[in-house]
Amino acid sequence: MQTKPLEVWVVDDDEAIRWVLERALEGAGMRCRAFADAAALRDALAGDPPQVVITDIRMPGEDGLSLLDHIQQTHPELPVIVVTAHSDLDSTVAAYRGGAFEYLPKPFDVDEAVALVERAARHGLAGTGAEGSSEYPRLIGQAPAMQEVFRAIGRLSGSSMTVLITGESGTGKELVARALHEHSPRARKPFIALNTSAIPSELLESELFGHERGAFTGADAARQGRFEQADGGTLFLDEIGDMSPALQSRLLRVLAEGEFYRVGGQVPKRVDVRVVAATHHDLATRVAEERFREDLFHRLNVIHIETPPLRVRREDIPLLLDHYLQVAATEMGVAPKRLTDDARSLLTAFDWPGNVRQLVNACRRLTVSAPGRQIETQDIPAEFGGSTLARGEGSWSQELRRWAGQQLDQDGAAPLLDEALPRFERALIEAALAHSRGHRQQAARLLGWGRNTLTRKIRDLGIGD
Repeated sequence: MQTKPLEVWVVDDDEAIRWVLERALEGAGMRCRAFADAAALRDALAGDPPQVVITDIRMPGEDGLSLLDHIQQTHPELPVIVVTAHSDLDSTVAAYRGGAFEYLPKPFDVDEAVALVERAARHGLAGTGAEGSSEYPRLIGQAPAMQEVFRAIGRLSGSSMTVLITGESGTGKELVARALHEHSPRARKPFIALNTSAIPSELLESELFGHERGAFTGADAARQGRFEQADGGTLFLDEIGDMSPALQSRLLRVLAEGEFYRVGGQVPKRVDVRVVAATHHDLATRVAEERFREDLFHRLNVIHIETPPLRVRREDIPLLLDHYLQVAATEMGVAPKRLTDDARSLLTAFDWPGNVRQLVNACRRLTVSAPGRQIETQDIPAEFGGSTLARGEGSWSQELRRWAGQQLDQDGAAPLLDEALPRFERALIEAALAHSRGHRQQAARLLGWGRNTLTRKIRDLGIGD
């Protein structure tokens, strides 16, 4: 028996997007119907609905989120895929909380869109929740790795599950933890953050669980620990991988039973706390090395979110630079400074070993140190990829890498070596000749060539002219 083809409706005010999706879906054997606005699709829903709806978020008239809300009320079983060019956390969470099956940022791969439609038709609609807002700095990113982080936060927006966040130092793990809290049912309750590696192990137990009066020398009064302070809310435990074995055991009991004893206490304390833990360590490796409890690892690793380093989300660097230059200017009460195109390219090519934290500090420093309203390449210190030889060993190779990237971005550019080698050799020959005051034998020796080779190069490159 022949099965009825899958029917998909697409609503987007951009005719090009509608055309691309129609062709891709029909090419995959589906029936596609396209609408230019939400009102037309809403009217069509009065008849037979499709199996899947794809909608843009921001459209003239009724937006995609309003349409999503209408579909949730009238056809709650109908999966909706939300597409938007605005790749920010708020859009992602709003889409998931509105009941979207999936969030797809533009530009998207058509094969990915087709696979997503097939998955939506198979599995139906996922999750709902209430709207929330954040007082904390927004997570910013258009790179696929950041979109995965946004999706994870969106999917967890109605949940209080334990989450483990891993990633290199400076990648924004606490921002992700705050976003998880602010977009959760616990948003109105406390968010308590504690860097467990910053507190000596002999004091950390009291910091986490509190103590009773007289529990130890200097304990002149009873004190609540971070678990009690976070009751009803979220406790963020940063650098959990450095916690001592004894405290790992106590933490495991709290997670398993929801109760603990203060240091020196005899009465158990019960709390309702969502724990979000973070580390830059590979906890699975530390478990294998018997440096971290396996049972605690599995208790923490209910949901895992990986925060990507800047070098794998390089397309986000310009967005972050613009944002944090504005933030730095606001902090200091000055007009924001702008990056020249060359300075922006240089900073984008830099690998940022300290990740977003290092970029934020660079923006503050450049706001203070750059003499003009524009930040030029010569204003960038060597530690942030400064482009002159005087600013540090290896900076010239960074500049060469930036130039190569610019060449590769140009259509019809000549092969890189054909373009670069003559210029490279000319610069070295001219420097050697200047150093030797035109003495070719000495210049050849400085370059590591014979005199005849130097003479031929000078002729071929036209340096004598």
